[in-house]
Order: sequence, then C-alpha cells, then structure tokens
Amino acid sequence: MAHRAWVREAIRRIEADFQRSSDTHLIPVALPGFPTVQLYLKDESSHPTGSLKHRLARSLFLHALCNGWLREGSTVVEASSGSTAISEAYFARLLELPFVAVMPRSTSVDKIAAIEFQGGRCHLVDDPRAIYGESQRLAAELGGHYMDQFTHAERATDWRANNNIAESIYTQMKREPHACPAWIVASAGTGGTLATIGRYVQYCRHDTRVCGVDAERSVFFDAYERRDATLVIEQGSRIEGIGRPRVEASFVPGVLDAMVKVPDLWSLAAMHALSARLGRSVGGSTGTNLVAALRCAQAMRDAGQHGSIVTLLCDGGDRYRHTYYDEAWLAAQGLGGAEERAAVSALIDEGRWDPGLAAGLRAAGSFD
Repeated sequence: MAHRAWVREAIRRIEADFQRSSDTHLIPVALPGFPTVQLYLKDESSHPTGSLKHRLARSLFLHALCNGWLREGSTVVEASSGSTAISEAYFARLLELPFVAVMPRSTSVDKIAAIEFQGGRCHLVDDPRAIYGESQRLAAELGGHYMDQFTHAERATDWRANNNIAESIYTQMKREPHACPAWIVASAGTGGTLATIGRYVQYCRHDTRVCGVDAERSVFFDAYERRDATLVIEQGSRIEGIGRPRVEASFVPGVLDAMVKVPDLWSLAAMHALSARLGRSVGGSTGTNLVAALRCAQAMRDAGQHGSIVTLLCDGGDRYRHTYYDEAWLAAQGLGGAEERAAVSALIDEGRWDPGLAAGLRAAGSFD
C-alpha cells in the first residue's frame, strides 16, 4: 500500500505541474516569397524546461509510473543528447528521485549546466552509439530504471487527444484563415513527436500532410526512403536533439507523407536567419524544420495552393551560445556561412532557391 500511495502522489505532482503551465504559443511568420502560404511556429521553448522534450519527459514519467517501473528513491537513468535529459531531470527532482543522464561528450556545456541545475548528474561517453548500453549498465548497477526515450516515446504519449502537441496545434489554428494546416513539419529525434502528429491527423481525418525532417548525420531519412530499419552510421548528429546513428523504435515511417534531409550548414544558416527575424535566438533543429517547411511551401506555390504550414520551434538558442552562436566554433566545424544565411533570407523574402541549397536538399515521398 505504501508503494501505491507513493505512485499516486507522484502522479498528482506531475498533473499539478501540468495544470500550472499554460499551452505553448503559435507564432505566425510571414513568407513574402510564398505569398499564398502562411507559416506558423509552435513555440515549444516556452515550456518550464525550455524545449519540446518537456512534453515527452512528462509522458515518459507517467508511463513509467503507471507501468510500475518507478519506485520511491529509485534512480532514473536516460540516454540523451541534452534536452530530454534537462526535462527528465526536472520531473525527477519534482518526485525527489536521483537522475543520471548518459550523453555524448560533444553535448553543449550549456545543456550539461542545465541538467545539473535541475539536480541531475551527467555521465559522458565518447561514442554517441554507446549511450544505450551504458544507460542500461548504469541503471542495473544503481538498481534504478532506464527510461529509454528512444523505445517508449511513441507509445508513452496519448496520440488520440489529452492535449498532445497535435491537438494543441489544431485548437490554436481554429480562428486562422486556413485552420486546417496543409502541412505539419517536424524533425526526428526519437520519432515520437512525428508518430503522435501523424497518428492524430489520421485519427481525426484531417487533410493535413505530415513531413518528417532529418539532419545530415542521421539514418532516419534513408530508413524512410528505403524502408530499412537496420541502417546504422558511425557519426553522431551535429544538430543536437535530432538525428540518430540508428533507426529508433519510436520512428514510425508509415505516418509520414514525405521526408526531407537538410545539410547541417543550411540548418544553421536557417537558424541564424530566423533568429534575426524573430528578434530572439532559436536552436539548430528549428533551422532544420524551417528549411523543410520552405520545401513544402515551394510545393504549395507550384501547385497554386493557398494554405498554412505549421512547424516546431523546438528550443531556444541560449543552450548553444558556445557552439551554434559562436562564430569561431562554427568556422572550425566548417558550418559558418554568412552567404548561406543571406541565401535563406532571400528564399523567405523572394522565394529564390540558392543552387547550393537546392542541390544539397534531399526529399522523398509525395509533395504533390
């Protein structure tokens, strides 16, 4: 009975925290080069832990509690490139549980500091592919629970409703000129957000199409194009929070109508161009999303279609002050491109595709 009482109190705390938080904002962004298309950013950076992963962490903790996997005092362990760990550390502290994040050593120092601020501990590994096995080992050693976001992301969230991100988007779009988006565009970290959006669209019989987005050093796009879930690569993604070296269990290609793969140089150029327009900094994955959203806008313009596109502002740029917003770091990585930033701005304002971006972008699926 004592354990059941603890679980009930833990769920109450999480639900009370949810009730104290209002929904995230939906921000319109003008696209002068695509005058028949209205773009909206779902601003997930306004969550208490500053990113889209706050939704996932909440769902993962509720899923683990209701499955009987968490006990009072048990250590929570997660494999993460940063943002999920920040959010899980927040919920672990809410429940007075120890938390350990197993992360690639390349994770930004700002994200590490944010995890530690929430009371978590960071366990760094040199090989990004080692985070899974090391998380399992640590959880067993500590007598704790490995949360395993990459397996459970798509099943922990209630995709039919319960104020998931898709339901929130449609509710907020109700009074817009094109209330039913022509496209919802989102990048893949675990694949769970895309699974939630795609399932919700099908369940509610919306006419919206769903476009997945992938980073340069990642296997999701090729897995979608080839329908091959066995693919692996050696390198980890340079766009933190998205892209994986293996196909995760939460990636569900069948819910997608199309997919786009964006070179890292252009993801970060778009990040900078968008930040300048918003008057606030955004993260690299938001730049990746923007490029794919513009690809969808191009398809709509070519078809003479009027409508709306919604994509995600995944997190703010403060977490990347020492990487994506450090010109010396960008130059050292070969990712600092003033010309590319100007080209993204020209694409937004004039609908003109830079030849380098057009050649580097990969697309699969149906945009007709």
